[in-house]
Order: sequence, then structure tokens, then C-alpha cells
Amino acid sequence: MKIITYNVNGIRAALRKGWLDWVKATAPDVICLQEIKATPDQVPEILLIEELGYEHYWYPAQKKGYSGTAILTRVTPQHIEYGCGHEDYDFEGRVIRADFPDVSVMSVYFPSGTTGGIRQEFKYRFLDDFQSYSDELRVDKPNLVVCGDFNICHREIDIHNPKSNANSSGFLPQEREWMENFINSGYVDSFRFQNPDPHQYTWWSYRAGARSRNLGWRIDYNMVSKPLQERIHTTKILPDAVHSDHCPVELILA
Repeated sequence: MKIITYNVNGIRAALRKGWLDWVKATAPDVICLQEIKATPDQVPEILLIEELGYEHYWYPAQKKGYSGTAILTRVTPQHIEYGCGHEDYDFEGRVIRADFPDVSVMSVYFPSGTTGGIRQEFKYRFLDDFQSYSDELRVDKPNLVVCGDFNICHREIDIHNPKSNANSSGFLPQEREWMENFINSGYVDSFRFQNPDPHQYTWWSYRAGARSRNLGWRIDYNMVSKPLQERIHTTKILPDAVHSDHCPVELILA
């Protein structure tokens, strides 16, 4: 199963940049999207998505043009779970899950704290609640892949300038500690499991030519629960996909 996570920073904008041709060429089995910023009725290309063989499940935010997640899949799921049972997060469409016979796949858009203290506190609450949600979920769904934009760089290797960003949301000590604890609770960072090299990022600022200079952050992950570790076949970042300020991350499970 080829799984791709992709924060598209607006599905309609990505479609205008040739995203559908990229999907056809890449041919993932499951695509986890974040920051879709649209409802299905606002996306006339849905028929073209279906023609490529994908079922599509959308969980947009209640606020128009904001946040939201979706899952596209060529394998019919047994069940789709919308939300995580927390009203504040479900209002923003931050979690959707598809259950297949031997694996469950989540698309999660973690909050950003870059706009200030209120949202940073919201982010910290989300992190704590998501950890509890994950702990409970893995009792019934031990084979779990958590795909998404975590809005956190785990370690110094995951950010282009750790010293100057030491006080930046997304690289704060408390956030990084949470990430470490989340992984230790029963997950494998699938990309780092196979790729120890530096200078591999998934998001770049639109300013100052950051992408062309590869001044990025690795904040998009496919986290694999421990029972699936032996099935990690291939994982890679796909920086040549330029439909967003993020790029996709691919995981193939054997």
C-alpha cells in the first residue's frame, strides 16, 4: 500500500497548479490531505478524481476557507471516522480516519501556534488530547498510520537553522518534547527510520527564496505504530511536487 501525506494549502489552488496530473503519475493507493480549505461542492474536479479510481472522504472546517482534512483512496475502506470527539478540533476538521482490513490510516492537521499565544495554547491542548486519543485508539486499532502536518520539527536535523529558530513555534522545547513522547508511546517516524541524512524538509517559507535554497522545516510525517514497523518498505520526501508550500511524503507498506 502506497500512502502519501500532503498539506496542499488549499486543494483548489493545488488543482490549478496541476495537482491532479501529479496524482495520476504518482498513483498512490491512499492520499491523506491537510489544509484543504474547501468543501466538496467547491471542487468541480471531483469527477476527475473519481475517474482516476479514487473514493474521496472530506472533513472540512466549519469556517469557510480554513483548515480541513480529507482522504482519497483506491481501496474501499471498511469505515470512515470523522473527527476525534473533541468539539473544538472537530469544528476545524482536523482529524479523519479510514479503516482498512489490516491497517487504519489517519489524516491529521495539527494546529499552528505562529499567530500568537492563544493559538499556541490551543496547540498545546490539542497535543495533550491527541496523545490520549491515540493511546485509546491503538487498543482497538493497533495497526495505525498517523499521517499529517504535525507543525513540529522533532530534532535539530529537521530544521535548517535550529539556533535562530529556538524560540519559534514549531520548534519550541515543549513541542519537541511532546513529539519525542508521542513516538516513544508506540510509533516509528517512518522517514527517519530509513533516512538519517540532514537537509531533508517538507515545508519552506514563500519568502526569501527559501525553497530554492532549501531553507526548510520537516513538519510532515507518516508515523507508523510499532506493530507495523516490519512492514515499512519505502519512505521518501517528494520535494519536486510544487503545488503547495509543503511537499508530499510517501510511505509504502509491504
